[in-house]
Parts: sequence; structure tokens; C-alpha cells
Amino acid sequence: MESGMPLSDRQRALIRESWQRVSGSPEVRRWGFLSCCCRLFDLDPDLLPLFQYNCKQFASPQECLSTPEFLDHIRKVMLVIDAAVSHLENLSCLEEYLCNLGKKHQAVGVKVESFSTVGESLLYMLEKCLGTAFSPDVREAWSKLYGAVVKAMQRGWETLPEGD
Repeated sequence: MESGMPLSDRQRALIRESWQRVSGSPEVRRWGFLSCCCRLFDLDPDLLPLFQYNCKQFASPQECLSTPEFLDHIRKVMLVIDAAVSHLENLSCLEEYLCNLGKKHQAVGVKVESFSTVGESLLYMLEKCLGTAFSPDVREAWSKLYGAVVKAMQRGWETLPEGD
């Protein structure tokens, strides 16, 4: 997987250490991801309609955030981040999966540009969960990792179905 500049050993260590702190505690994990999602809707309220479950249009982010379907979506996002952290030495093994994930997001109306808002929300969540441990070096490492994941997902937009 192309990521521009590869992650250094130090950056991989910072990512692993910070993710272990965030994901190790169920309370921190739940609070962190809900704060990330609140931040996402604060930054771009137009994303709320993308989260329709059972054809229900939500009147507010809080209404959406409390549904079991949305909480399941958060769990799936956590799994993608876990996979990326687990494969820091070989992100290319996730290429096909992430490309297909990009296609799925495109199919439901997500715009590529929305991933920068998601990235800002992820960094916000990490900063809130890690406090003073969220150093500029940790921010840079996570930004590089997230950039690599988004580039792979973005290739899902660029891939034309066979026969076209």
C-alpha cells in the first residue's frame, strides 16, 4: 500500500502505544468513539443523512448515536483501525479489503472529501483520550497511517467494474 513516506519504526511504536491506551479500556473506547462521532457531525452535519437505518431519517446526531446500528458501525470502524495498527509493517496486505471498503462507502453516497473530516474527528478523539500523551509526533504518525488507509479506500472510487 502506498502511503507516500513510509512509517518509521518510531512512528509505528507511537501508533501501537497510543492505540493500546485508547482501545484497551472499554469505557475510554466507547467514550472516545462517541466523541469522535459527535465531532464528525459538528464538523459536517451533512453527513448525518448517510446514517439511515431501517429507512429512518434522524432529526439529530444524538438520535443517530444512540441506535444499535450506529454503535455496530462504530465497532466496525474500530476493527478497521485495529487491522491497520496490527499490520503496520505490511499495510499492503489490507489493500484489497480497503479498496472494497471504499467502494461500499461510495455506493452509499459517501464523498471522498468526507474522509478528511473523518480524519480530523479521529485525531480529535485521540487527543481527547490521550491528553498530554497526544504529542505532535503522535499526531504526525496517526496522520500518516490514516492517509495510507484513505488512499487505499480512495482507490475503490477509482476502480471501474469489469466490462466498463
